[in-house]
Amino acid sequence: MKHEPTINESLKEKIARCKAYLRRCLEPSKLEQLRPTLGFQTGILAGFALIASVLLGVTNCSTESTIQLRLEEDLKKSLAEVVPATLYDNDMLQDTLTIPSAEYNIDAKETLVYIAKKSGKVSAVCFKFTAPDGYSGAINMIMGLDRDGNILGVRVLSHKETPGLGDKIETAKSNWILNFVGRSLDNLTPTQWAVKKDGGEFDQFAGATITPRKSVQAIYRGLQLFKANKAQLINP
Repeated sequence: MKHEPTINESLKEKIARCKAYLRRCLEPSKLEQLRPTLGFQTGILAGFALIASVLLGVTNCSTESTIQLRLEEDLKKSLAEVVPATLYDNDMLQDTLTIPSAEYNIDAKETLVYIAKKSGKVSAVCFKFTAPDGYSGAINMIMGLDRDGNILGVRVLSHKETPGLGDKIETAKSNWILNFVGRSLDNLTPTQWAVKKDGGEFDQFAGATITPRKSVQAIYRGLQLFKANKAQLINP
């Protein structure tokens, strides 16, 4: 069977070729002859370009697995904040479903849903979503729901809202987002899914109404997404 070179072998070959090329070019007798020529100057530039590409390749190979590991660790941490560990005994990162979500204005044509199971039965789901129209840009969130559609937790993953005002959607700044726990489409009416300034159930922030308003609206749309796909999600 023909041996296929691994990534590391290919990099070693590139490094070896680069070293050999530089040794040939740097011989004193050749340097004197070649220095004035355009080919020599082009070759030097090509040599440095090759070295740069090799270094980039080595760096990418050495950090890719580390970056992926960190992303998985961050995701696990976020999942743990919105889905209690007592509700599942499976690996939610490996137990997923993708559902269409273009019509729900959560900034995604499809949404990856993480499924929590206890003894083989779906106990909860979790997914990321976005309020695309925050005051200063997109507000990225993650939400956990039990199998009946009650909110287990919501957390903000990233945002660009105004420090000291809109950033109160973070748990580090206030407890505002914890007020969604236990809420659902069944225990609040559509009009209650709004900030109090708009006649709804949830507080707004002094001097920053848009951020909580758009967050509430996005959470409501996330609940609608779950409801529309509930049968598929709780009976995968």
